[in-house]
Amino acid sequence: MISAPKNFSRYLTTRREFARAAKADFPWGESLPILDEWNESSGSLGAYFFQDRLVARWIYEARPEKHYDVGSRIDGFIGSLSVFREVDVIDIRPQPLTAPNITFHCMDLMADLPADWVGKAESLSCLHTIEHFGLGRYGDKIDPDGYLKGLAQLKRLVTPGGILYLSTPIGSQRIEFNAHRVFALGTVLGWFSAGWEIVRLAVIDDGNQVWENLDPKDPAVADNFGCNLGVGVIAARRIDFEF
Repeated sequence: MISAPKNFSRYLTTRREFARAAKADFPWGESLPILDEWNESSGSLGAYFFQDRLVARWIYEARPEKHYDVGSRIDGFIGSLSVFREVDVIDIRPQPLTAPNITFHCMDLMADLPADWVGKAESLSCLHTIEHFGLGRYGDKIDPDGYLKGLAQLKRLVTPGGILYLSTPIGSQRIEFNAHRVFALGTVLGWFSAGWEIVRLAVIDDGNQVWENLDPKDPAVADNFGCNLGVGVIAARRIDFEF
């Protein structure tokens, strides 16, 4: 509201300048003033960008025959991944459209996994999603234990020897309703203390610096590697055979 009058004045100036120089080959259509993009960057290189790029590389290097994902944007991470890998996408939200190499499944992972999905995934990602389960933000049921129920189903999806790629906000453990939960990194690592092996750990800190090849036993885990609202990214391999 504060900048609109100044920006609209600039719009009118540039419109008049263009009209004076315009040729007759393009008739004027409806005006659609865009008033706030003169000084924007060419794109946002935030935590989502670095997370998606990191995990896509990990999956590319692992070379699974097929990949499964829970909750990622089809017009982001999934779109990039599907260029080189067949992807089955699970989401509680409907998706009427699809694209080559992408198969969509509408499913609530706070409910029990269908029997034919147990142990189905050799490679599974759940990026910046588990923190939302049970907060109602995406039409899911309110459930304070929603993330634990979702985590249990994610684990059941992965076949022994398969890998789960998981990311979530890390920092001082808290709920910022209804946006998300923030987990202590030690809490996230503890999810994989039995029956799983953490094969990769990375942190994207508050300044969007990516730190790879971190040691899960590093004392800095207790301080979330200094993050207030960073991102913890884990690749964990299932080593047990119990579902």
